[in-house]
Amino acid sequence: MQGLVTKSTGSWYSVIAENGERYECRIKGKLRIKGIVSTNPVAVGDIVTFELEPDQETGVISKIEPRKNYIIRKSINLSKQAHIIAANMDQAFLIVTLASPRTSLGFIDRFLVTAEAYHIPATLIFNKLDLFSEEGLDILEDFMSIYEDIGYPCYTVSANDGTNIDLIEDLLKDKTTLFSGHSGVGKSSLINKLIPNLEIKTGEISDWSDSGKHTTTFAEMYDLPFGGKLIDTPGIRELGVFDIDKKQLAHYFPEFRERMHDCKFNNCVHINEPGCAVLKALEDGEIEPSRYDSYLSIYNGNETRN
Repeated sequence: MQGLVTKSTGSWYSVIAENGERYECRIKGKLRIKGIVSTNPVAVGDIVTFELEPDQETGVISKIEPRKNYIIRKSINLSKQAHIIAANMDQAFLIVTLASPRTSLGFIDRFLVTAEAYHIPATLIFNKLDLFSEEGLDILEDFMSIYEDIGYPCYTVSANDGTNIDLIEDLLKDKTTLFSGHSGVGKSSLINKLIPNLEIKTGEISDWSDSGKHTTTFAEMYDLPFGGKLIDTPGIRELGVFDIDKKQLAHYFPEFRERMHDCKFNNCVHINEPGCAVLKALEDGEIEPSRYDSYLSIYNGNETRN
């Protein structure tokens, strides 16, 4: 039988079969995808082949069908292993807050690079609009312009009072969308607005760390009432970029990519080479310094927290 993986709990996977029935399945032996050593070989969004066990209620997954795409990150404690966040999506939304908790530009850039590398259109959703002062709104506008200027769609919402939820519904309609972000940015609250009968548990912000408590433990896919599917993921504290060739890294920064052909050397890595069009654009104020800092950080293999 074939089915769609809708929830991963580490050792068991919820699979909806083609006949509409839901089965809890485990993995048969060791499954590897293109040599990736992963902490979770099967991910939410995967199409899998499975066989029912004698009880006819549980199954064993024997094969993962080829993926259209996936979002992956380096495992926090196992640097040579990866964690596949989700597979086979049409788009990825990063939920961002500028405070309580703060989402850093470096974290945003790592997420966007990963989405670019795996050919997933990415959108930034700035939440908690209801908490912004007038000065805060100016800062928010500056933040958004960094990404809008290089082609990433940005939207502002308030899960608390429902502002612009209708815009998000239009973006999600009839698509499979990944929701990601730090714990505490309001992912669960936003999903509860989009799927009112779901009532996902929401958490408080920790006073001592200004970061959210993890309220989503495992990735799970939900059907949207207006059409489409949403993949909710546990809050990510760190986002280690995995398996991206340093020489290819600049391709995943759109503002670098459009200037690379003007570099003097075709193997330019945009760090200290003469005649580098990217460095010239940085010097001329055409490339945001924070973006270039993120490029150097990823290039040099530095990990990021918040």
